[in-house]
Amino acid sequence: MTTAIQDTAVRGTGTGRPHRSSGPGAAEVAVIAAGGGLGSVARYLLSAAFPAGTGFPWVIFAINVSGCFLLGLVMVCLLEVWPPRRFLRPFLGIGLLGGFTTFSTYAGGVLTLLTGRQPGLADAYALSSIVAALLAVWCGMRMGRMLARVPAMPGSGRSGGGQ
Repeated sequence: MTTAIQDTAVRGTGTGRPHRSSGPGAAEVAVIAAGGGLGSVARYLLSAAFPAGTGFPWVIFAINVSGCFLLGLVMVCLLEVWPPRRFLRPFLGIGLLGGFTTFSTYAGGVLTLLTGRQPGLADAYALSSIVAALLAVWCGMRMGRMLARVPAMPGSGRSGGGQ
């Protein structure tokens, strides 16, 4: 005889198996963490190579916009072109590019400009970052779809543009 909780879980799936969480498992979390570590190290190295001065935070702006472009490009490839792979999307999309881009440093930059009595520059940075990031994702998606339609080079083993 089953308990009421087990009976509900078994009936809830329609498969005779207990319902399981749809969240990520330990392997997915590990892949995301590895990608996030690599992405954040890449961001740190870029920001250390090009230290922020006073004024508009160009390096973080460029990191976030380029990360958004790559996210649009990679997601088209992962979801529309390449065959599904269990760990590639969590590693690249959530981990690597999530670690590379940085909302907290963006918000900190806005706050630094505001406390440095540069409200106009803070507004320009806040607004231009959002607009440029959205445009970059769109451009990355467009480029991904355009590249997916490019005919394969002879001998590459790829057929007909991923359709």
